[in-house]
Amino acid sequence: MSVIRIASTVHSCLRSASLIAAAGVFAATLASAPAWADDYDAALKDIQSTMGGVPSFVKQFPKAGLPGAWAEVKAIELSDKTALTPKEKSLISLAVAAQIPCSYCIWSDTQDAKHAGATDEEIQEAVAMAALTRHWSTIFNGMQVDFETFKKEMGGE
Repeated sequence: MSVIRIASTVHSCLRSASLIAAAGVFAATLASAPAWADDYDAALKDIQSTMGGVPSFVKQFPKAGLPGAWAEVKAIELSDKTALTPKEKSLISLAVAAQIPCSYCIWSDTQDAKHAGATDEEIQEAVAMAALTRHWSTIFNGMQVDFETFKKEMGGE
């Protein structure tokens, strides 16, 4: 149960009952919530199984958030059952990382792209596309180009 739902339940109780009754409902709601420790331990075991180890930075991530963060990474980035291929995903991630910039991601995404079959030329082009997009975005935004005119001139509405 989310913290928001818990807070909403408490708020509702405060409106209709005494503070003591609300505290009792809050305690009962917390007691019925799933144990984060179990989810955290299961996530660590799955990371170990999937990656062959648990990187130290994973243990620095908030325990309450790790199960969800891992599920998202596994379902999108690591899955081969998505609309994009692993190579495409790693090239997109590399291009974004180059713009942020994030040296950790740049290194990791380059390795991932190479393992997924990306050539040096594809890696270079992905980074160049990110730079080109950033360049023109700077021009359009900085010069305050009218968006509706831009869309019309570029074949849109």
